[in-house]
Amino acid sequence: MKNLTFRNDILPLKDMLFRVALRIVQVREDAEDIVQETLLKVWNRRNSWADIEQIDAWCVTICRNLALDALRKRSFRQVAEMADTQQQADSSPTPLEETHHNDRVERVRQLIDTLPEKQRTCLQLRDVEGKSYKDIADILGITQEQVKVNIFRGRQAVRNKYQKIDEYGL
Repeated sequence: MKNLTFRNDILPLKDMLFRVALRIVQVREDAEDIVQETLLKVWNRRNSWADIEQIDAWCVTICRNLALDALRKRSFRQVAEMADTQQQADSSPTPLEETHHNDRVERVRQLIDTLPEKQRTCLQLRDVEGKSYKDIADILGITQEQVKVNIFRGRQAVRNKYQKIDEYGL
């Protein structure tokens, strides 16, 4: 494997990592913090870079996991804050509706987290990052057809599991 450097190989990924984090947490400041934390984690693991085949996919995975963790923490805080505040204007969703929505979103994220790593990564790069099939294939070192199959199977698995949970409960 080639000799990787932080400046030439990792640092150029910061814009892509920011977009991934921003799509998940939807707050610019939180996304910036997540990217910084991602870069710190990557730097602290610099001794193992040689063992990693796709450094950019590894970085995206770290960023995604940190963003999802931040979103979970924020979601818990929001639910607690909503319980303490009065209901807003009639046109805005009620705390119960927001809680149901947050629960559905969290359930989908949990279902995605149960997918095999390749499907999960393909879904993340395609649906969250907006990468093309070719870019995903290059990042993961697989063919475009394999990317399409992984995305299709991942979406299908999430949809089927979600429908079962929705129909029959947890």
